[in-house]
Amino acid sequence: MKKLFGGLNLTWPGIIIFAVICGVYTGIVAMIPALKDTSFQDISITFEWWILFAILIIVNSKSPLDSALKVFVFFLVSQPLVYLVQVPFNPDGFGLFRFYPAWFRWTLLTFPMAFVGHYMKKDKWWGLLILGPMLCFLAYHYLTFFGEAVHFFPQHLLSAVFCAATLIIYPLFIFKDKKIRTAGLIISIVLILAASVYGVLDQRSHSYDTSLLASGGETCGMEYDDTYKVYLEDESYGTVRIGYEEHIECYLVYASFTKTGKTVLVLESPDGEKTCYDLTIERYSYDVHRQN
Repeated sequence: MKKLFGGLNLTWPGIIIFAVICGVYTGIVAMIPALKDTSFQDISITFEWWILFAILIIVNSKSPLDSALKVFVFFLVSQPLVYLVQVPFNPDGFGLFRFYPAWFRWTLLTFPMAFVGHYMKKDKWWGLLILGPMLCFLAYHYLTFFGEAVHFFPQHLLSAVFCAATLIIYPLFIFKDKKIRTAGLIISIVLILAASVYGVLDQRSHSYDTSLLASGGETCGMEYDDTYKVYLEDESYGTVRIGYEEHIECYLVYASFTKTGKTVLVLESPDGEKTCYDLTIERYSYDVHRQN
């Protein structure tokens, strides 16, 4: 681990090859349907892995300018490749590059951030002030992933573990001074604990809210109104209710799901007659079919 954080000889050809590998890999995993909404596709959406790559380049560079140039070129090469790899296989084609401007802005910011970041190698107390914002940014990612893992287990569990691990690793291996390492470790542990508590308690940010059935619709197969009852056989999956949507003049079943899996949705008439639907809940989608 110590070799990774300061013992590597990062040549320019090595940086280019590393950037190409990262960009191509990310583009490929982003296209695999089986990996949708999993930790394996997070690298194509969020920053935790790219933070690691940037820090490894920073701590293995020879000067602030060397650090800034290498990180900037790494992102300048890798990020467009993420989209370019997908172009031949995506209906949008080169239209995918509409997502690139946001990453290009981050690419521009890597130059000053990596320049300043190199001063963490001076092993001074103010190195924590440089690392601190990155730790907070990473802790925000951890909070999101941990909350997803808690409420939609096991989705994004690996990403949560990765964020927690790197939060610990960075202060321990970037700094050599024992007091600075200890202070950095305490900061990381506090961030992890605070984010963990919030991730468990915050249910509203980790629910899937949608409408399921329209009265008289093909899937529903029946007419209903607000005199009916609606519920899930297993209430641990969330809550459902009937509401009226004025702009389409129709009653709908609204749902707020808190985990994925399979259960049964029940519509019960005022006279007690029940109509049941098999319901499969994914993180951002669902499948519902009326039972025969």
